[in-house]
Amino acid sequence: MLYRKLTSTLQRLAKTFPVIAITGPRQSGKTTLAKAVFADKPYVTLEDPSERAFALEDPRGFLGRFQGGAIFDEAQRWPDLFSYLQGMVDEDPIPGKFILTGSQQFGLLAGVTQSLAGRVGMTSLLPLSLPELPAAQQSSLSLDALIMQGGYPALHVREILPGDWFASYIATYIERDIRQVLRVQDLSVFQRFVRLCAGRNGQLLNLDALAGETGISHSTVRSWLSVLESSYIVHLLPPYYRNFGKRLVKTPKLYFIDQGLACWLLGIRSSELLALHPMRGAIFESFIIGEFLKSRYNLGLPPDLYFWRDNNGLEADLVFNRGTKLQPVEIKSGQTITDDYIRAGLKAGRFAASEALQPWLIYGGNSSYERSGVSVMSWRDIAKWAEP
Repeated sequence: MLYRKLTSTLQRLAKTFPVIAITGPRQSGKTTLAKAVFADKPYVTLEDPSERAFALEDPRGFLGRFQGGAIFDEAQRWPDLFSYLQGMVDEDPIPGKFILTGSQQFGLLAGVTQSLAGRVGMTSLLPLSLPELPAAQQSSLSLDALIMQGGYPALHVREILPGDWFASYIATYIERDIRQVLRVQDLSVFQRFVRLCAGRNGQLLNLDALAGETGISHSTVRSWLSVLESSYIVHLLPPYYRNFGKRLVKTPKLYFIDQGLACWLLGIRSSELLALHPMRGAIFESFIIGEFLKSRYNLGLPPDLYFWRDNNGLEADLVFNRGTKLQPVEIKSGQTITDDYIRAGLKAGRFAASEALQPWLIYGGNSSYERSGVSVMSWRDIAKWAEP
């Protein structure tokens, strides 16, 4: 089994909260991790029709089997579960008693907020971060090959081609969830929408353009996009909220969390093609943003990540707080540091003046060093700087 950095966070929360919830995209490893960390607890999946029927017909009899606690997989499939758990943990609030997993954040979160507020420790498990990949793959695969493969665990523990796996993933998971939640009648329209989103990976979100090119309404775009976000397929990176006296861009940027999936949706089928693709820079930027997201979620923290752009062209690809200061980050996919890269790195921190720390320049090469007031950082050293 692959080691997941969320393990220590789950163990910490289980000492305090009677209920632990693990959300995340389908096939990110939630069930495997819950079984490994809480191996002493019985496991039941509410995807099983017989278990769900038992729960619906005789909820007290169903839960009577688990007085000492249990792992409930796909907990949102039985919405009444949360109300029953509220009574059980209020009567006997033993820390770490029940573990809930769910792929649909919006389904699980609704039940938690209604019935288990203050009783549950919430966590999110995203696909594998770079430090979680098998060591042999980290050292042997090129940057483009790693991006193409993506971070879903199945692609690193089974002999399966990424293209085959992503095709099945889209058909059996994303589309099934969409049918359950949005009642989409014409899946071909939704497939076109997802591919159009992939084509805007790393760009400012333009709802009008998406609506026009997909042939759907503005409100439908918002609805479909919220499902992709709640299912951890995409992340909307907000602009930094302080204005520093500038006219700011207030639109979020759209990022796919897993770049292997994004490449498949874009029709990129090989690392050689990715190396020459016009979207490689945006895909690399999304890869780096994703690593920061995973690092924070693995620690049980909110993302608190932003970007900066004003109407005069001053921008930073990534901004976040470090103590009382701001850390600006510029992201470049090239393998060679140029003077233009250094100037872009310096420019990234200029918007915050004295409030900014020395800017970071994360790039596609292999060396990390200081140059002209910029911390140049290799993507391979991501474990050293992605954690807050």
